[in-house]
Amino acid sequence: MDTNEKLKWYLGWVAIAFIGVLSFAVLSYVQTYADSIEPGTYRSFSVSGEGKVVAVPDIAEFSFSVITQGGKDLGALQKDNTTKVNKIIEFIKLNGVEAKDTKTQNYSVEPRYTSYICRPMIMVPDPAVAYPVDRACTPPDIVGYTISQSVSVKIRDFTKTGELLSGAVSNGANSVSQLFFTIDDPTTLKNQARAEAIKKAQEQAKAMAKAAGFKLGRLLSIDEGYNYPIYRTMEVYGKGGDISEIPAPPAPAIEPGSQDVTVTVNLRYEIR
Repeated sequence: MDTNEKLKWYLGWVAIAFIGVLSFAVLSYVQTYADSIEPGTYRSFSVSGEGKVVAVPDIAEFSFSVITQGGKDLGALQKDNTTKVNKIIEFIKLNGVEAKDTKTQNYSVEPRYTSYICRPMIMVPDPAVAYPVDRACTPPDIVGYTISQSVSVKIRDFTKTGELLSGAVSNGANSVSQLFFTIDDPTTLKNQARAEAIKKAQEQAKAMAKAAGFKLGRLLSIDEGYNYPIYRTMEVYGKGGDISEIPAPPAPAIEPGSQDVTVTVNLRYEIR
């Protein structure tokens, strides 16, 4: 074999080796790029776990409203309404509720109008004869105003819940409603339930991998669901007219009970 043929043979093998290396590099890049976009899309599985923690509420909340109706003297109505609300708030504070735990939810002023009946022309079979009755409607007049103010209250000492509910009515509230129990800061309980849920999901993933004969790969994603406990909602005293003069009923016995804080997680793993 002369020098030219040796050179050609050498260059041919170099070209083949270069093409092989290039092909391997391209395939590796494509695989890496595909994994970065959809990691484990075609070789993955999901498991779920649920964690529960028994939660005892530490907050009771209710709202009260004072509704004042009267004539056109809006200033006098506002003063009357504010006086009653302040009296109830003062009573609540004297029973150990801090200022930060009372909040105005709503304040509204609405006019009340007269109502007129507007009737059309009454026609008889003879078109030439008509009986005109109130052809034009009289514009409604404002005859007075209704003022409504609602305040929400947080109770941290449950032994005073019944007393506060009945006391709000005896001090001028027209409505006391929406009593419910909850947790002021559920973060700790939520973290405990999440840890339990993740542990159960991980154990399930290991069991599935062992039973199916494959290795557990990377954790690809995690999703969480949370059940926030609301313990009870009830109408304490009905809405309506002025009930401030009606003797308040005996303070009701209040039991907050308990409920589960539940967290569910879904884990998706790569199959190896």
